[in-house]
Amino acid sequence: MPTDRLPLGSTGARWLLAVTVLGSGIAFLDSTVVNVALPAIGRELGGGLAEQQWVLDGYLLTLSALLLAGGAAGDRYGRRRVFTGGLVLFTLASLGCGLAPSGGTLIIARLVQGVGAAALVPGSLALIDAGIREEDRGRAVGIWAGMSGVTSALGPFIGGWLVDAVSWRWVFFINLPLAGVALVMTRHLAESSDPTSRESGRFDAVGAVLVTLGLAGVIYALIEGPSRGWRPTTVGAAVVGIAALVAFPLVEARAAAPLLPPGLFRSRQFTGANLTTLAVYAAMGGALFLLALQLQQSLGYSALDAGLATLPTTVIMLLASPRMGAVAQRTGPRLPMTAGPLVAGAGLALMARIVPGAGYPEAVLPAVVVFGIGLSITVAPLTTTVLASVAERHVGVASGVNNAISRMAGLLAVAVLPLAAGLNAGAGQPLGPGFPRAMYIAAGVAVLGGLIALATVRTAAPVEAHPLPGVNHACQHPCTRTSERPVAASGADGSR
Repeated sequence: MPTDRLPLGSTGARWLLAVTVLGSGIAFLDSTVVNVALPAIGRELGGGLAEQQWVLDGYLLTLSALLLAGGAAGDRYGRRRVFTGGLVLFTLASLGCGLAPSGGTLIIARLVQGVGAAALVPGSLALIDAGIREEDRGRAVGIWAGMSGVTSALGPFIGGWLVDAVSWRWVFFINLPLAGVALVMTRHLAESSDPTSRESGRFDAVGAVLVTLGLAGVIYALIEGPSRGWRPTTVGAAVVGIAALVAFPLVEARAAAPLLPPGLFRSRQFTGANLTTLAVYAAMGGALFLLALQLQQSLGYSALDAGLATLPTTVIMLLASPRMGAVAQRTGPRLPMTAGPLVAGAGLALMARIVPGAGYPEAVLPAVVVFGIGLSITVAPLTTTVLASVAERHVGVASGVNNAISRMAGLLAVAVLPLAAGLNAGAGQPLGPGFPRAMYIAAGVAVLGGLIALATVRTAAPVEAHPLPGVNHACQHPCTRTSERPVAASGADGSR
């Protein structure tokens, strides 16, 4: 690990934040920018709701499944190296998406895009954690979370403008110059890794295969089953996926160098923050997917108008998220992580009023404003809490876990929320009464996230972490450094 940490105001820290925000930002952007392009893609390439789900979930599937592997690979082989490799693969896949001649080809290219993004997202946070001095880390993560959240929220606006002004294909071509700039800027990054990672055993390839198979099988069944029937292939995919997910923790418990160290979840803070992440990002991912369709297919918005409709969320997150990271570092994360999801849930409940005939000022604007306030309160404290809950050498894996959970939450929501709300619209068809039901369900899930944070996250000053199983605390790079990194867990069970 590097010994010279950078103060936030230094030139090196500015380069570090610029590269990591840009690199992870384009990965986050691609998880939402496609939303408003789906109707145009459907008109040109064909396919109904199920294919639209796969255009989104193909990307989220490989991104979610491989984030753990991406974080662990950065810890082991070098975070800058893995981050740069992810940028190259993401750029090539974006070119393939833009040139796709059919829906099937587009979905395959999106799968490859997700592989590249899986190296970008955990690598960006791990680089910040390894490079910024501890007293500035909360503000740095707040800037990263705020700007990354802005790229997610800005996606519908950018996508709408590109679809209306040029073509849906430019939703993917726009990644090429952005990724090119990020690649040039990576030369300003210092390399960092976990020196003990290589000594602990071989890379956990079996774990990576199991979690990928598990997610792929379950999500395939959830998307294909309701729309095309529970055929033998669909049922078989579900069975294989469930079996792989059941086998995954059993394999991890016996692996010499597990992809997901079981000891991480002994921290109540870490577990609670990730459960809150699951709820909040499931609510957000499912709601934004359906809102983009509702505005265009039911209310008659153009792609650009649909993107502009959510612009207040972007502005609010841009202004408030960095400040919330600093506030949470001073006061503790429990209050913002509880209040934020509750406010976001209120915004989602207001979205149930966005039905045919509803005007923008009285229906859409209040919903997206309240939703944006809730997200800006939540995102930075949530990310900071996850990174502060583990020993320093596990920050890459912890970042991968949290980002995997957030992407998996969105992926599951896109697959499950339409089913739970009784939606099965074809390409270009109105969503009908199922949309308000979906928004109420999403609101309930967000509120659940706030209640989980209230029950599990603590405000008290963090203390030294418990040792992880199988760790030699006489090693050259200790796994807990209270003088350098406060860790929010104590006791055998991680409770306070």
